[in-house]
Parts: sequence; structure tokens; C-alpha cells
Amino acid sequence: MKKGEMRKLELVQIAYRMFLTKGYENTSVDEIIEEAGIAKGTFYYYFESKELLLEEVINMMIGKEAEAATAVLKSDLPVPVKITGIIMSLQPEKEEFVIEEALLSPENALMHKRTKQKLYDVAIPILSEVVEEGISQGIFNCNNIPERVKTMLIVSSEVFDDGQFTERDIDVFVDLTEKLLGAEKGTMEFVREMISRGEK
Repeated sequence: MKKGEMRKLELVQIAYRMFLTKGYENTSVDEIIEEAGIAKGTFYYYFESKELLLEEVINMMIGKEAEAATAVLKSDLPVPVKITGIIMSLQPEKEEFVIEEALLSPENALMHKRTKQKLYDVAIPILSEVVEEGISQGIFNCNNIPERVKTMLIVSSEVFDDGQFTERDIDVFVDLTEKLLGAEKGTMEFVREMISRGEK
């Protein structure tokens, strides 16, 4: 890694730690600069704004989540378990919610859209590969796999990301997932337990 790339990564990591402990809104560029021991001009050489630094922090988090999802993909877990494991891997850690929340402010709406698309770009190929594996094993029976996976991700995000869901929401998600993938009823039933476990 080149020196400039290392300095940029260092700034992203410092910002990540400070956003975790103080929150995005309560962390100033001056505090990040002081922690990094650099001149203000150096900071703005790498990032035009604090908002763009936030986007890089989110991208780093997505990269970490993608590594975890890929590890699930390569595991020996049963295919249906892999699907849920990958979706759960692509969620931020609980302590990272304070960073994710910064994307919900109106001024960050465009960035929120871009980062969500980046997450889909990472997740869809990984999940599609698992679905292909399930088809080869006779567990699933479907076509248009990337589109089905994208629908599953969108529904999962909208229903579960804020933690405000009911047992009926889980019932519908399990049923929808089985129908989307052409699976027998009950194939994805264990999703209920995994969602409940993730809430603890």
C-alpha cells in the first residue's frame, strides 16, 4: 500500500473509532486532525468534507461485512443456513448503529442511497452463488436469481433493520423467502430463531 493510501486509511480508522465513541455529529474535523497529528490541508487533500469521510467509513464497514459474508459462503453450513448467515453478516454490529444513523439525516439522503446500492452490489453476487448451490442440490427451484436475491435483501432491510418488527413480520418474511426461492414450506423456518437470536 502506498504512503498516501496508508494515510487515508489511517484517517478513516481514526474517524471510525471517534464516530463510535462520540457519534458522528459530535465529532469535528478538527478533533480528527488533532488525533491524526496532521495539518488541516492534509485532511482536505484526502476528503473534501466530513460527509465524504463518513461515506468512506461506511464503505470500510461494508468491506468488513463482505469478508464475514464470504466466510459464510465458503463454509460447510447447509444452504438455507448460509443464506440467513450471509444476510446477518451484512448487518452492522450493534455498536456501529450510531454511525449508520448518521446516514438517516436528510442532508445525507444521497449518500444513504449510494451506500445501500454498494451493499447490494456486494451482497447480491454472494447470495446468488448460494442460491445456485441450493438449486444444484434440489433445495431451491427458481430463475432470475439476482433479481430474487435483491428483492429478498430489500424486504429484509425494510422490515428488520430498525428492530421494530413483529412475529407476523417474521412469518411473512419466511413465507416470502421460501416462495421467492421455490423452496418447500418449512425450508427457511429456522430464520425465525436466527432473527430472535440477533435481537438479544
